[in-house]
Amino acid sequence: MSDTAQPEAVISVQNLGLTFQTGDGSVEALKDVSLDINRGDFVSFIGPSGCGKTTFLRVMADLETPTGGQITVNGVSPEAARRARAYGYVFQAAGLYPWRTIGGNIRLPLEIMGYSRADQVARVKRVLELVELSDFEKKYPWQLSGGMQQRASIARALAFDADILLMDEPFGALDEIVRDHLNEQLLELWKRTEKTIAFVTHSIPEAVYLSTKIVVMSPRPGRITDVIESPLPRDRPLDIRDSAEFLEVAHRVREGLRAGHAYD
Repeated sequence: MSDTAQPEAVISVQNLGLTFQTGDGSVEALKDVSLDINRGDFVSFIGPSGCGKTTFLRVMADLETPTGGQITVNGVSPEAARRARAYGYVFQAAGLYPWRTIGGNIRLPLEIMGYSRADQVARVKRVLELVELSDFEKKYPWQLSGGMQQRASIARALAFDADILLMDEPFGALDEIVRDHLNEQLLELWKRTEKTIAFVTHSIPEAVYLSTKIVVMSPRPGRITDVIESPLPRDRPLDIRDSAEFLEVAHRVREGLRAGHAYD
């Protein structure tokens, strides 16, 4: 037997399929999807609108039920992983309650889960520091910019210290300057926390800049056309986007997206 340690797959998917039943008939959203996401990976999913990226993320989160194939999260079903609080989920919109302060919004899942008051206070303080919002605990969402609200949403997902972070295009509605800044902050956060991150995006530069692995998906039914292991170093200044290595990976992503349209 080899002594070489094998990567530990925290999310493992084999031949996954999902067909929705609608009033107009069946809609095949995902077909024959197989993928392993290893511990500590930052995996981005990219593809055209309607290709099943978000649906795939929702299957991981036990928000959708596949109609074929298998998926495990931390070695158990998505439902068991959800009950074990294995992941935090960051949606496209921050989804903060306007009548609760930023601290109150972050504290909400901890209240629901029954954490002690002292533990809630400590956890809120820690995650606010992680996302650089320590001075905004007593502010309300309407007093923060869109980018700050998304950072608060990320803090809420981190509050109960799940090992996996599922992120559904969290920066898609933000302008390019803010998005670049949050990309840098997210990489730093990933480096400090060593979370496993699954990230949905429509942006090729964002996918290449953030990821250790890029999953390219085809139009519906969503299939994987390419899985690209990034050659870029984990420490990535923003100007790495001008490097030959970066541009080469971006070109391969673009080619994978084009190839996806060739499916019958």
